[in-house]
Amino acid sequence: MKRRAGTPVYSTEHGRLCPGCGQPVARCDCRSGAAAEPGDGVVRLRRESKGRGGKTVTVVEGLPGDAQALKAQAKALKRHCGVGGSVKAGRIEIQGDHRDRILQLLRAEGHTVKLAGG
Repeated sequence: MKRRAGTPVYSTEHGRLCPGCGQPVARCDCRSGAAAEPGDGVVRLRRESKGRGGKTVTVVEGLPGDAQALKAQAKALKRHCGVGGSVKAGRIEIQGDHRDRILQLLRAEGHTVKLAGG
């Protein structure tokens, strides 16, 4: 959202202010109508090993749902692959390279899935 010229962004009385309407962020209603689901609806699978001491993980991004839904989905994926994993910053990380297994499982659940990366 673009800030209008002359609109304050912080107030010592209220804290952060919305750049669009100038109201405190807690009372801002200009963004409530634009509450769209983040992402494009495509689940992306990729393999990462950088910064992990050579260990490979499969990263699942773009799954819809809140934190509890992601935890439940991660649990199902870990059980399906027989490995460990975690949920970090809205992404599911599964230990090892299990892109093919996860791809089949997510497509069977009705998700649009793409393999990302190399």
